[in-house]
Amino acid sequence: MPAILSRENMHRNIEEVEFTIFDTETTGLDPQSGDRIIEIAGIRVKGNSTKAVFQSLVNPQRAVSDGAFEVNRITPDMLVNAPKIEEIMPKFLDFIHSSCLCSYNAPFDLGFLNSELKIIGRDFPKDIVVVDILAMARRLMPELGRHALSYVAESLGVKKEQEHRALADVEITLEVFNSLKEVLKKKGIIDFKNFVELFSLNFNLLEDIKNQKTAEIQEAIDLGLKLKIKYLSRNNPEVSEREVIPKEIKQENKHSYLIGFCCLRNEERTFRIDSILNLEVI
Repeated sequence: MPAILSRENMHRNIEEVEFTIFDTETTGLDPQSGDRIIEIAGIRVKGNSTKAVFQSLVNPQRAVSDGAFEVNRITPDMLVNAPKIEEIMPKFLDFIHSSCLCSYNAPFDLGFLNSELKIIGRDFPKDIVVVDILAMARRLMPELGRHALSYVAESLGVKKEQEHRALADVEITLEVFNSLKEVLKKKGIIDFKNFVELFSLNFNLLEDIKNQKTAEIQEAIDLGLKLKIKYLSRNNPEVSEREVIPKEIKQENKHSYLIGFCCLRNEERTFRIDSILNLEVI
């Protein structure tokens, strides 16, 4: 199976790539203060097919906070004989290998994964792409105003109730993920590279993609050529095609922008480069 960051995978249709949707339950909210994972679950899928399921309680070797117990109802008796993270984490890493790892509010779950890996002396795999499904919901459904998992699920017609147990919440998140993929498909966003650029948390990967596009834009500027771009607006989540005469590339607030004359609007416009889905010289 090709690595998720292989050229072959990056140019595939989203439906041809394997995704692992995962979730954690924890002793509290802050791994930096010593909070630990007490349950982890994942469902590995390709298209509409489930490839494998992973679920385990984890003995955190510390107490569960009152606040966490009020949410997940996981008791000390449930954890006392559960395997420790030293046993579970290698199995989970094998489970997610060569897939795109996704969760709802991924920075939270990723923070706990990294903390647990540090405890056992391992690093997060460099070849794993991490995607935030919450970022998908915010970008594709801005009209909702709020984007809690239960609210987004209800808005998309998902019937399951959020139980705040890892596997049950993965099942809900998977249904939300599939619905949001359909939204992307209707917008013509079907390739994995675009998907990664829009929703990935992998900084180095995003920098590589941005730099490649920036180089293509600069070449068009240097040669005095016109660009045809496909653009996903951040203000209105619609995809449009534009013909642009590029003038300059500008850096502002850690973002890169293409400034050029837009033939559709007949005026100078500014386009965030990470929102350009595709560009070609014409």
